[in-house]
Amino acid sequence: MAMRRHLVQDLMTPDPVTICPTTTLPEAYRLMKGCGVRRLPVVDNGCLVGIVTLRDVREATPPGSAPLNLYETTFELARLTIGEIMAHNPISVAPNTSVEAAAHLMLEHKISGVPVVDGSRLVGILTESDIFRLLVTESEMRYSFA
Repeated sequence: MAMRRHLVQDLMTPDPVTICPTTTLPEAYRLMKGCGVRRLPVVDNGCLVGIVTLRDVREATPPGSAPLNLYETTFELARLTIGEIMAHNPISVAPNTSVEAAAHLMLEHKISGVPVVDGSRLVGILTESDIFRLLVTESEMRYSFA
């Protein structure tokens, strides 16, 4: 039995938590932990300009090549902005994209979430968890009628 065709707009999280490029690394980390999210779309005046993941934040290093002591490293990391570490021009999908096409794109690029844009305006985010939830729901519906 084939799954019914779903669109990204049916599964996405609308109006996701976002940050701007000038947000500092510690602020982004606190926001991610406080909201329980692993990725944040980066917006400037409502337009998507990048994306940053919890992994990006955790693995950020201070700019420059000179060795720093612990104090200097901590100070430099606290000054880093998301604009300096984010992925620019992230892969995104439109709300009317099929979930299957979005999942294929995510697999192809080895990413776990995609911003959903209408033109350049961010309207949502679709994550692998959303797709897993759909699969489980469809499976439960299929077997509950058996």
